[in-house]
Amino acid sequence: MSLPDLSSTPRTALGRHHERGRTEREDLYAVLDAGLICHLGVVVNGAPRVLPTGYGRLDDLLYLHGSSANSSIMAGAGQEVCVTVTHLDGLVCARSVFNHSMNYRSAVIFGVARLVTDPEEKLLALRTITEHLAPGQWSYARQPSKKELAATSALALPLTEASVKMRASGPSDEPEDYALDIWAGVVPVTSGFGEPEPDAALRPGIDTPPHIVKRGELPVWRLATHDT
Repeated sequence: MSLPDLSSTPRTALGRHHERGRTEREDLYAVLDAGLICHLGVVVNGAPRVLPTGYGRLDDLLYLHGSSANSSIMAGAGQEVCVTVTHLDGLVCARSVFNHSMNYRSAVIFGVARLVTDPEEKLLALRTITEHLAPGQWSYARQPSKKELAATSALALPLTEASVKMRASGPSDEPEDYALDIWAGVVPVTSGFGEPEPDAALRPGIDTPPHIVKRGELPVWRLATHDT
């Protein structure tokens, strides 16, 4: 059963530009599902660290990938963490330096991370992450061995407390600046997948599997422009 729409908490309340906030849970899913890398904020030995890592979403649970030897991942188990995912969609060039901005989609998630120790859930977590990054690869590639599973860790973070913020509009200049002979507008930023590059050690006769070819053909997810 899905959680209700996002509700404001002292940690998720927007301090400015409240109109850019999104409260529908589907908006959170869209930001997470369109990303590949998240940043995990965790306190290790009294000092903050931010770690980029792969992730995958299963309903209202976010799984984060790591190594069992990674102190940052292991330190996140059982403590408050923060995870962010951000997409840059455009550079907003205004008539004044002050009013330059960016178009983006972002999500911030707060909560207590749980180290996944159950063997079946660990496999589920790794499958979720693998399928998020390369759909179809879990069933195509060799399954992890016991040694590989022991060397791999996963954190589970519920999507209970989260904030979503988006901007998708042009520059907002001061009224008097519209008379200036200065170009203003948006420079779109896009990302996508290129042509798959075979491993140099690949044996002859092994073709690129369809799910890898398709991954490179997936269209870039773009937010429809609207005034915010």
